Amino acid sequence: MGLLASLAARGCGAVVAQFRGCSGRPNRLARSYHSGDTGDLRAVLAALVQRHPGRMLGAAGFSLGGNVLLKYLGECGEATPLAAAVAVSVPFELARGAARLNSGFSRLYQWHLVASLRAKARAKFATREGCPVPLAALDGLRDFWTFDDRVTAPLHGFRDVHDYYARSSCRQFLPRIRVPTLVVHAVDDPFLSSAAIPTAAELPPAVTLELHPHGGHVGFVAGRWPWRAEYWLEQRIAGELVERLRVTSDEVE
Repeated sequence: MGLLASLAARGCGAVVAQFRGCSGRPNRLARSYHSGDTGDLRAVLAALVQRHPGRMLGAAGFSLGGNVLLKYLGECGEATPLAAAVAVSVPFELARGAARLNSGFSRLYQWHLVASLRAKARAKFATREGCPVPLAALDGLRDFWTFDDRVTAPLHGFRDVHDYYARSSCRQFLPRIRVPTLVVHAVDDPFLSSAAIPTAAELPPAVTLELHPHGGHVGFVAGRWPWRAEYWLEQRIAGELVERLRVTSDEVE
């Protein structure tokens, strides 16, 4: 909401695309979203192009949404309606991210997210067939590795969790990105492995990696007092997108 307000203050229209099953309504198909699914993003962009022909388009993705966005950009190269992009707190390598979430204090965050995934699966498959595991077995899936291996991978046509993570991680797609893209990341991200952060040699000219020593996971909160926080990330993303779109528009003209 803060980012939408920042974009509106700069005269930009904006929409939010939610993953399947994350809008408050269960997904109607047996499948759901997954961390490398770029098909839904393509559909949203196609709809925007159809509804608003001639508009310059930019996109911002957070966490797994950032992984999807970067993977999409690498898949498309120059063949995309996007003129600019920003990705924040991206896992880059899903296997390393899952391992990091299964250690230390991060396991509390993992417990919360996996519990929500189990609840969504239980609610969806209570009235339909297609769950890869018996509903009674869902309670035994307590980390991302096991949930993705037993549920996510088979639901979406992957051989197993290793195949899913390998094919869905965005790091391998970064060299093929041609759209001006800013990647904002924090070294102290408590949920993502620092070993997965790409090197400068992996990045094409179109991609700028802005690596901060502090910022956490989709945090980057500034300000001297907790009750007067300054949400730096909202301003950084909005400013980057507006500037990139302005430059691109000038080049087109």
